[in-house]
Amino acid sequence: MATFPRFLPLALCAMASFAQAAQADPLRIELNALHPRDGACQLVFVAQNGTGADVSRLVLEAVLFGQQGQVAAMTLLDLQDLPADRMRVRSFEIGGLGCEDVSRLLINGLNDCAPADSAACTAPLALESRVPVEVLQ
Repeated sequence: MATFPRFLPLALCAMASFAQAAQADPLRIELNALHPRDGACQLVFVAQNGTGADVSRLVLEAVLFGQQGQVAAMTLLDLQDLPADRMRVRSFEIGGLGCEDVSRLLINGLNDCAPADSAACTAPLALESRVPVEVLQ
């Protein structure tokens, strides 16, 4: 019993470390802007990796729906590397699709994510939109 108080600070430190890891922010993906381009729609995303771990590669499978609910396009969004606690902006042009025709964007899943055991690859994404396009997963 005399040694218990000596280990108490170590145990409390370990518990605090575990609680902090459990409260880490998710990987946030925001559809930030849509820009009409000549015969295409440019989608601009802001990604914020709050997981505390670097992501060396993130590729999302995305489905864009038209105003009538039909699948208008399927594509892969290569967000490249997302360093921990950093913001990145990525843009993608989807040819043959007008921005005004996009009603929803579905993140159908992860096509590639590395390292595979990182929190960003295993936890659900936090999806947001600053434009009048619903973003789902």
